[in-house]
Amino acid sequence: MAVNPLVAALDATADEAIASGKPLAARLRMIADRVRELSPQFADAVDDFVGRLTGAEAGANAPQIGEKLPRFVLPDQNGKLLSLDAMLKKGPVVVAFLRGHWCPYCRITAAALAEIAVTAAGLGASIVAITPESRRFASKLDAETQSAFPILADLDNGYALTVNLAIWVDEAMSGLIAGAGWDIPSYQGNDAWILPIPAVFVLDRAGAVVARHVNADYRERADIDEIIGSLRALI
Repeated sequence: MAVNPLVAALDATADEAIASGKPLAARLRMIADRVRELSPQFADAVDDFVGRLTGAEAGANAPQIGEKLPRFVLPDQNGKLLSLDAMLKKGPVVVAFLRGHWCPYCRITAAALAEIAVTAAGLGASIVAITPESRRFASKLDAETQSAFPILADLDNGYALTVNLAIWVDEAMSGLIAGAGWDIPSYQGNDAWILPIPAVFVLDRAGAVVARHVNADYRERADIDEIIGSLRALI
């Protein structure tokens, strides 16, 4: 099946951004600028969608600093069950929620997290990503970004719902996403059109949140240097 020109262009831009070595915010801006250049209609729709989510304070009830992240047991990209408790026994944990392999912003974010995985390990911490995609597509994200950390499959967004990060994508936005060639129902194994708000939580050994980034505007992500800074503060 032919790849939609918009998707192909964004994939190429994501690859360029990952290889650029620029700060994460600048890499993400490359995608946003490319979307607006190629499809002002799509960019305007995103602005409207994000504006409504922001106005509704989507994600505001996700775990706050000082609260404990609910425990989970989820399969990784290799089919191995991984629990938050097992990770916390080894040290602090960085938990990142991503929309999926198809999202160029998430690909770039996963690659940026992979770049700090060794540094995080040196601080006694580990990184884990959670997406609503099946293991097949979690494996694809792993391969495309050389993630160097587990990517867990949160089917039906069950865990994202637990932590108040799941949002419904309305017909206008879902139609544009599908029209661009991103087959979200196929990736997730359902037709619910629910996605997680991209977020990052830095947890101490007790599982309590010491730093968080939750933003309904999926074009903006947690600052990588700030994540490392939060881990250093735990030493």
